[in-house]
Amino acid sequence: MTSETVTIARAGLTDDASRALIEQLNAELSGAYPEPGANHFGLDPQEVAEGRGAFLVVYHEGAAVGCGALRRLDAETGELKRMYVSPTVRGTGLGWRLVSALEAEARALGLRRLVLETGTRQEAALALYRAAGFHPIPLYGEYTRSPETSICLGKELPALTS
Repeated sequence: MTSETVTIARAGLTDDASRALIEQLNAELSGAYPEPGANHFGLDPQEVAEGRGAFLVVYHEGAAVGCGALRRLDAETGELKRMYVSPTVRGTGLGWRLVSALEAEARALGLRRLVLETGTRQEAALALYRAAGFHPIPLYGEYTRSPETSICLGKELPALTS
């Protein structure tokens, strides 16, 4: 993707592009995890507001093709949520770039650790997160209700050096 235009920008959770990407993500997850209680979609616009978190949209050649959110859980921990890259551009490095951008947002907020939940059937997502340095952690929060379909991962963020 070196000669193609890719941008990652903050967006509102209720913006048209954001809503369209989340609808695509929800449809994909509902198809992969039809069992009751397997999908946890909770995210409020206030949780990703400036100074509290972030919602980022990936644009490829001007088209919105991916998204991801960061929300603060406590003074030192943030959670990645709503990570999605359109199947048409998967495998091109956009997921890696999105995770890196969300990590930068976390550091800017002073967070020292990131956690996330992904599904047991999302092999590409698991590979991406492991390659990005995430390791298995115990299920937390609402994900303790879906141990058959949830995998939680965490990562310590190295301190920025000047």
